[in-house]
Amino acid sequence: MLKYDYLIIGGGMTADAASHGIRDRDKTGTIGIITADNHAPYNRPPLSKALWKGDSPDTIWRPVNETGATLHLGRHARALDTDAKQVMDDVGESYNYGKLLLATGGTPRKLPGSPDDVIYYRTFDDYQRTRKLADGGARFIVVGGGFIGAEVAAGIRMQGRDVTMIIPEAGICARVFPRDLAAFVAQYYRDKGVTVSTEDGVTNIAERGAGFRVQTKKSGDVDADAVVAGLGITPDVDLAKTAGIATENGIIVDEQLRTNKADVYAAGDVANFMNAALGARTRVEHEDNANTMGAMAGRNMAGASERYDHLPFFYSDLFELGYEAVGDVDARHQTVADWKTEFREGVVYYLDAGRVRGVLLWNVWGKVDDARALIAERGPIDPARLKGRIA
Repeated sequence: MLKYDYLIIGGGMTADAASHGIRDRDKTGTIGIITADNHAPYNRPPLSKALWKGDSPDTIWRPVNETGATLHLGRHARALDTDAKQVMDDVGESYNYGKLLLATGGTPRKLPGSPDDVIYYRTFDDYQRTRKLADGGARFIVVGGGFIGAEVAAGIRMQGRDVTMIIPEAGICARVFPRDLAAFVAQYYRDKGVTVSTEDGVTNIAERGAGFRVQTKKSGDVDADAVVAGLGITPDVDLAKTAGIATENGIIVDEQLRTNKADVYAAGDVANFMNAALGARTRVEHEDNANTMGAMAGRNMAGASERYDHLPFFYSDLFELGYEAVGDVDARHQTVADWKTEFREGVVYYLDAGRVRGVLLWNVWGKVDDARALIAERGPIDPARLKGRIA
């Protein structure tokens, strides 16, 4: 049986940040990391952004070796006994812990009945497989028009490959962008040579020779050499649930990232936390949250008593367009757009119940803290006075 002062389940950005957070306060405690991935921790955003623009894969690796953590790669944690403080993995190895962090992330949602060769884009292995196909001249169908679908479609198209996007909504990133902006981005992709079918859906995917035939609701049959799907993730809570840890849209944590079980913490994509700025529980699947929450979880495991009051931001690259977003950027909210150049540079404010709940900084940089300050204002906010609030 292996014994660690600190055991982390999950090997992504959150796990690496947590191991460094532990080392901020405890220089000698033993750290173990159990991960189903076959790779050491790496940054995920470049997989759908910078690597397609020419950055080397060598740039993605995180410095987890600096913490002295022991990595158990390709292992799945199958059982957790919080009373015995013991974890069992899929090959029968047992681990005892002093403090435990659940950084289990999520599992990609899949199209029912789809072939095994459909790529549900999330990992470095997914990037390598997709890039090999693109470099070989493959024609692609990308299912989904959210963050991953939009980024991957742009990355593949920048390699000169044929790409067809099948999107159930009326535009690209339509759950986040106001309707007119989502429609503009869809046309922008068409102008870049991407075939974009909006308000469409996949009814069947079948293997056809070495490729695929995709049946759609609106476009009929579409053939391609490869299918990539970006349909979001489902938080990976099975291990927590079977151990009696409270879950609801993730693993529920308090202000110090503790679960309802002693000495068990959760952080990253899987953690459901109270967001002080928004006054509501939320779960965030982005890099800033993984890094900030992971580091704080590590420090708290090692004896700190810090509150997680951070309001995370996220960002994206869509060909030459880019943005940073803060807070609850939900297209169902009332929106106020303040364009310097329509759809090219400006700020979109998201309002609900008299307060700014989120801010989209469209090709506007260095203003994340200004957006956080505006969201923190209790209001009521007059929408007519928002023009120019963030220059």
